[in-house]
Amino acid sequence: MNTGLRITAFAAALAAAFGLAYGVGGGVGEISLETGSAAHDGHASAPPGGDGGTGGGPAAPGGLQVSERGYTLDLKTPAVTAGRSAELRFAIVRDATGRALTSYQEEHTKELHLIVASRDLTVFRHLHPRRAADGTWSAPVTLPRAGAYRVFADFTPGGGDGLTLGTDLTASGRYSPAPLPAPAGTAEVDGYRVSLRGRPVPGRDSELTLTVTRNGEPVRDLQPYLGAYGHLVALRSGDLGYLHVHPNGEPGDGATSPGPDISFTTTAPSTGTYRLFLDFKHAGEVHTAAFTVRAGRPARRPDASSPPSPHPSEEPGKHSGHGH
Repeated sequence: MNTGLRITAFAAALAAAFGLAYGVGGGVGEISLETGSAAHDGHASAPPGGDGGTGGGPAAPGGLQVSERGYTLDLKTPAVTAGRSAELRFAIVRDATGRALTSYQEEHTKELHLIVASRDLTVFRHLHPRRAADGTWSAPVTLPRAGAYRVFADFTPGGGDGLTLGTDLTASGRYSPAPLPAPAGTAEVDGYRVSLRGRPVPGRDSELTLTVTRNGEPVRDLQPYLGAYGHLVALRSGDLGYLHVHPNGEPGDGATSPGPDISFTTTAPSTGTYRLFLDFKHAGEVHTAAFTVRAGRPARRPDASSPPSPHPSEEPGKHSGHGH
């Protein structure tokens, strides 16, 4: 794992165009299992060249397309029933041959990471499916609420580059939309409190530090999970643009402490609202803390005639306290 792995910047124009999908309103409806296949859902990546004012042409985020770079995510279980255990089955298909991919490069101790998130960003699952000899993957999952979900397959083909494909999944049952939780600096999960310092800044590196405590005491003995002390997934509200990053440093490098702080260097792809999901392991159990954050205005590119713009949370002449 490379130290200081960064979120790849991507197109910013979509954030203003999308609202909070399924996140507003209190209507109650019924979700049916009678859905079409989600394997070709038509979700497109952000258009090239959108820079949100940063002056560059960053790539699109992961997970917005079901097919990309010659591979397609074929979800064989496009619908499940909320509250009941189900087995998700899928394959990564090579478009040129129509056959399932069977050669993967291991990343962070796994050949493939599977993420399932509700469209309203209130349900999140990080799964590690098993692959059969024919290339079909399967993983048990129980989704607690009815509604629309997005499935992300994060993998690296053997001899290729990392790729994230996404498609839709429906959980049937009585559906009531939930509002996106408000931004907050702390999250409570399973008796732990996780505090977040810093925030993403569009077009510029910024540091996020997450501090884990339990019963008011710092947790200084986090355990490695998938080769790191923490894993962070960020999903952009509206289109669910996907980012998966790992912390600065790694276990056993002689410099990284096993808590209580886990830091990430990030570059926000655009202005907008994001949901952050932190996985960490302690006392033999994996826990997930979730945060809602807002990325402010894009950072300007400095030019010869003007000094660099300060961080949006800084006053001129003052430091934010989150240096690299």
